[in-house]
Amino acid sequence: MEYGYRKELTLPFPEAVEQVKAQLANEGFGILTEIDVKGTLKKKLNVDYENYCILGACNPPFALKALQSEREIGLLMPCNVIVYEAGGKTFVSAILPTVAMGMIDNPPLVDIAKQVEQKLKTVIDHVST
Repeated sequence: MEYGYRKELTLPFPEAVEQVKAQLANEGFGILTEIDVKGTLKKKLNVDYENYCILGACNPPFALKALQSEREIGLLMPCNVIVYEAGGKTFVSAILPTVAMGMIDNPPLVDIAKQVEQKLKTVIDHVST
């Protein structure tokens, strides 16, 4: 089952992260968390890993609608967007909210998930390659 929307980029990793942040902002998302996985693994486990950044993105109007529709939905928020390197290539990927929230039987939430998913796909699509 696919649960992410991914695109390969020709951008270097640092530029890709900055572009993703800018595109998220263009679609009304703020960054609640930014996790440097490479740095964390090095610090905590002394393990070398390729560049990998997890951005916890939130669109406040949609977050409010989701919380009003389903109190426990906070377990699946924020929407994660990742930028990473693998095999010398840079990728960006976003969670598909329709898949993540598909386990919840709540029709209004499905509509919200579809709208958020479209915004996340727009973010990915507009990151320059």
